[in-house]
Amino acid sequence: MTEILTLSGISKRFGGLTAVSDLTFSLKAGEVVGLLGPNGSGKTTVMNMISGFFAPSQGTIALKGEAIQGLPSHRIAPKGVARTFQLVRALPSLTVAQNVETALAFGRHKLWGRIARERALHHLEEVGLAGRAEERACDITYIDQKRMELARALATEPDLLLLDEWLAGLNPTELQTGISLIRSLERQGMTILLVEHVMDAIRALCSRCVVMNAGRKIADGATDEVLRDPDVVRAYLGDDHA
Repeated sequence: MTEILTLSGISKRFGGLTAVSDLTFSLKAGEVVGLLGPNGSGKTTVMNMISGFFAPSQGTIALKGEAIQGLPSHRIAPKGVARTFQLVRALPSLTVAQNVETALAFGRHKLWGRIARERALHHLEEVGLAGRAEERACDITYIDQKRMELARALATEPDLLLLDEWLAGLNPTELQTGISLIRSLERQGMTILLVEHVMDAIRALCSRCVVMNAGRKIADGATDEVLRDPDVVRAYLGDDHA
């Protein structure tokens, strides 16, 4: 399979703090990979470097073989990277459909008007928000705001989708719905890097996981094997459980 994303020796320093240190891994086309680790391990910093919110202090990031490290987010997104955030970033005064239309207006194909409207409605139906297009984004529930944010990301037609704790805060029914939605994207061939703490979701969705602790990679492999790795158990639960 073709490699969509390659990180080689990536590090990120904030003054005297090293948030990510010498991180290397890659994603192949169509993979759904979990990026795991305890709080503060550097996972979101990695997502920020891939999507252009931060430039790495050293190392290279390649998207389909093209170096993108250090480019701003507005130049990386049109190359095929979309993401969601730990906290939903809606445009609250706009309708649900208008939130998605903004992604189409500034996305790869700069779509406006009737075509953008039709595409927005398609993506809203895809994530389970058919019939909610005219509601204001600030008036819908938290799970529906997450769906809307995912529709907005999908509207950019990404080659790589970054999901940063997209399943966090959902009740059991909503969680199963979210898992089913991500599975449907996988069936469509979407490549997904998933930061998540919900282990039921990780086991259901990810055949492979990369695990970080204190900014460093401590494991990379098949999900079941990685979750049994003593170093991974120690990182999450401490020495007594390793």
